[in-house]
Amino acid sequence: MNPTLAPEPSSPEQAQLMARLRRMMMIAGVTTSVAIAVLLVAIGYRLFRGDGSTASGPDLTAMLPKGARIVSTGTAGDRLAVTLEVGGTTEIRTFDAKTLKPTGRLRFAVEP
Repeated sequence: MNPTLAPEPSSPEQAQLMARLRRMMMIAGVTTSVAIAVLLVAIGYRLFRGDGSTASGPDLTAMLPKGARIVSTGTAGDRLAVTLEVGGTTEIRTFDAKTLKPTGRLRFAVEP
């Protein structure tokens, strides 16, 4: 059984073309290998990074004024908004969604 060998180039131009083709194939192989390595590193980083998030959030009890009623809740980005009705006036309280710390309060009143 004879192994198949590439024939020797018959001219210097052919030899130069073959060398250029080998160089281009090497560049393509290295580029592909680097791209696959970067992809695997990115996937590993996303899987194993510890950003401190847990499945359950903190257990907090927010004290509302006496007679207050929660009308609605909503989220906007990294904020949690709670609309309250307190003694006939409307109030919106906002909290940080990750820490649940209060970030603001907006009260609505009717002009006299």
